Amino acid sequence: MNAIILAAGLGTRLRPLTDDRPKCMVEVCGIPMVERQIQFLHEVGISDITLVSGYKAESLEYLKDKYGVDIVTNPKYDIVNNIYSMYVVKERLGDTYVLEGDVYMHKNCFRTDLTQSAYFSVWKKTYNREWGLVTDSRDCLEHVHIGDGQGYIMSGISYWTKSDAAKIIARIDELIKGDEYENLFWDNAVIDSISSLDPIKVYGIEGLYEIDTVEELRGVEILLSK
Repeated sequence: MNAIILAAGLGTRLRPLTDDRPKCMVEVCGIPMVERQIQFLHEVGISDITLVSGYKAESLEYLKDKYGVDIVTNPKYDIVNNIYSMYVVKERLGDTYVLEGDVYMHKNCFRTDLTQSAYFSVWKKTYNREWGLVTDSRDCLEHVHIGDGQGYIMSGISYWTKSDAAKIIARIDELIKGDEYENLFWDNAVIDSISSLDPIKVYGIEGLYEIDTVEELRGVEILLSK
């Protein structure tokens, strides 16, 4: 089992905190978000970790020595969305956790007994302009609803079996070759492939926060200080 952390983006909505560092290096409660993720991965015995960097990549170099992380650069980080980040490390996807670098984990949700692909998701009473995960009676993914609603949302942590990863990679290859992928996320390849994938489990979890703005950061820190 391994992990891929996608952390190449510009983090423009978190400025000025990202003026001198990538988004994943913004501290929450005194620790960079990406370090928290890596520490939790190590806690469950996952040390094969690839981090895809781009913006201010030099600030992530210390992770190599401190945690043994392998860092791969996305050369198009400033002109495309994260589908290309996954493309440059696609051969590493399979029996893999995929994490967005801007997710702060207050609790460790990683587990090593997974036998099917899965999303680890936060439940929202209401959500706006999110990627909603619509589930069946077995808590498996039926489809993704992009927009407003209530329920589970994509929260930046997922796990993919080798068989499902192969199908997702094939779709990523198709999208990249089509040369109209600039605005796509890697999850678009998942959505396109759902009908051919094995059932994807959706696990509801707590203590997971996607941080996009300074206001969200301050709100999370206030919440966690109580």
